[in-house]
Amino acid sequence: MAVSSRLTPYMVLTPEIQHARKMGLPIVALESTLITHGLPRPQNLELALQLEQEVRDQRALPATVGVLEGKIHIGLSGAELETLASAPQPRKISRRDFAVALANKENGGTTVAGTLFAAHAAGIRVFATGGIGGVHRDAPFDVSADLPELGRTPMIVVCAGAKAILDLPATLEYLETVGVPVIGYGTDEFPAFYSRSSGLPVTARLDNPDDVARMAQAQWELGLQGAILVAQPLPQEEALPDDQAEEAITQALADAHTRGILGAEMTPFLLARVAEITGGASLQANLTLLRNNARLAAQIAVELARPQSKTI
Repeated sequence: MAVSSRLTPYMVLTPEIQHARKMGLPIVALESTLITHGLPRPQNLELALQLEQEVRDQRALPATVGVLEGKIHIGLSGAELETLASAPQPRKISRRDFAVALANKENGGTTVAGTLFAAHAAGIRVFATGGIGGVHRDAPFDVSADLPELGRTPMIVVCAGAKAILDLPATLEYLETVGVPVIGYGTDEFPAFYSRSSGLPVTARLDNPDDVARMAQAQWELGLQGAILVAQPLPQEEALPDDQAEEAITQALADAHTRGILGAEMTPFLLARVAEITGGASLQANLTLLRNNARLAAQIAVELARPQSKTI
């Protein structure tokens, strides 16, 4: 199956990414809300550069996706990364937000759903993130836009599971409903973001990048829509103990309820509050898993770009 693209005049590719697409070189998409909404300056820019370097170290090319002055950029130069990292009041951009951001010539960071949409339009097949969104605890009507986007976008998405602040069983049920296979990378259980195990099963276990690439080829040859979710747990020494993570999340949820925090503000608040409660341990775990996932995604992209994969 040839790699298709749906580029529009609103999309801008760096010369490096244009060349990589033309030559069939391995590319990994990276999101940008971690730059605009995830970390303070200058740590946000430092992390963005680290993730890009992780991808390059594996002989793949990073394509950080973001919106600058009303254009969707697939790949960002160093100067553009700095602009996005220092943008005042950037918009958080999911699928629903693109048209508003483009019409108003805004700057913004793309979420998992937003990055999936843009990267797939550019013909990119592999995407690395931290944790996907999902179904919120005690609010089954509150479902992240990441989930339906995963159900309709044929890409490999490398993550550390769903954010542990969410209802993980309900999130996995949703993924099953929309036909997204959940692959445990080196594990038989769905990772719980900060910690290695949730006690929940995955669709299948795979242990190396070549196996993931071959599975993706089979799925795409069948014409199946939807993502392949590759869930990689943190190394044991970097992960939070299950009970510590759950206690912090429970306290953060109670604090959010007390303060009346709802909607789009919930996830950023909970992540920040969990980091406070754990004395920064959850933040360190988050940074580690982001780097690990970028590395694995690049390894998978390299396997996909090998000659035997180019018929897909």
